[in-house]
Amino acid sequence: MTARLEAVWQFDAIGTRWRVETVEELPADARAAVQSAVTEFDAAWSRFRPDSLVSRLARGAGSVPTPPDASAMLAAFEDLSLATSGAVNPLIGGSLESLGYDAQYSLRGGRAVPAPEGWRARLRWDDARLELDAGATIDVGALGKGRLVDVVARVLAPWTGEGVVVDASGDLLVSGTTQRIGLEHPFDPTVAIGVWQVSDAALCASATNRRAWGDGLHHVLDARTGAPVRTIAATWAVAETAMRADAVATALFFDGGDELAHRWGAQWVRMLTDGRVEWSHGCSAELFARKASVGS
Repeated sequence: MTARLEAVWQFDAIGTRWRVETVEELPADARAAVQSAVTEFDAAWSRFRPDSLVSRLARGAGSVPTPPDASAMLAAFEDLSLATSGAVNPLIGGSLESLGYDAQYSLRGGRAVPAPEGWRARLRWDDARLELDAGATIDVGALGKGRLVDVVARVLAPWTGEGVVVDASGDLLVSGTTQRIGLEHPFDPTVAIGVWQVSDAALCASATNRRAWGDGLHHVLDARTGAPVRTIAATWAVAETAMRADAVATALFFDGGDELAHRWGAQWVRMLTDGRVEWSHGCSAELFARKASVGS
């Protein structure tokens, strides 16, 4: 038997709309704890805030105190980078800025600039300090929102033992209940290509129609070229944690993403820009139009 989630709390954070569903209305101290965790995460990782730790590093600070989520996220980036032959790189921030996705949201277009190579040698961390060579900007968009979903769910655990859904505009974690989630068509947001029933797991999605601007410009870049991906339109992944689901959804835009999903035990669906649909072995999503072969 799954919990009936009848209370809803909505708020805005990190540039997106959040929705938390619980059995009973969350008390003020629970909401305050979430807001504190979100503020701490944003103050560390937002490249849109001039006072954030990553902005200080981009300006040449050299090193800053290590944020609580650094080890988990950067270790996942190592797996992502290796699996995709360098297509995913946490130093992609400068490439995004060059194309207009900058702190001012200028969205002016520009030149495709590859991310710095050898990021693991340039970005170093331990329990005390996070260090970065000058001339690079960290962007954790490949998995950061998923990580924050996990953080929010963990913070709320003392108040949500019966069940909770934490939904950050498409990146969500389900605990103690079951949700049927529509997979939005990337070319027509009024249409779903399928439905995925999720219980005690996370589902994250990524699509090129979100955070898109200019002529074919969007936020999913190949770090090796600095150019937007052209062959994949949208991805969905289900995993044990939202961070891993978010990371797999990013990796699936590149060769090697399906192998990473297999190693992590994640299921996935993706739509190519020509309209074909692919999915993983054992995928439990109900797809309305299966036009391609099963992936690995």
